[in-house]
Amino acid sequence: MFDKTDLVRLISVTMPFGKFQGRVIMDLPEEYLLWFRHKGFPDGELGQLMALALEIRINGLEDILTPLRASTQPQTTNRH
Repeated sequence: MFDKTDLVRLISVTMPFGKFQGRVIMDLPEEYLLWFRHKGFPDGELGQLMALALEIRINGLEDILTPLRASTQPQTTNRH
């Protein structure tokens, strides 16, 4: 289960490595998230956020984040 804090983290935490380094987790391409689902999401919060982003995207629920985006700034995170 997730809460509002998780949704805020989705639109504020940025990808710490790879091709899309610096991009907000929720803004990662669906194909990239699907690739990670197949290969295995990273451990910890990053992997949990990526999995949540994919579920939101697959179910067409991106609009639930619109009100939060207006008041949230991106931030970097550690990979761990």
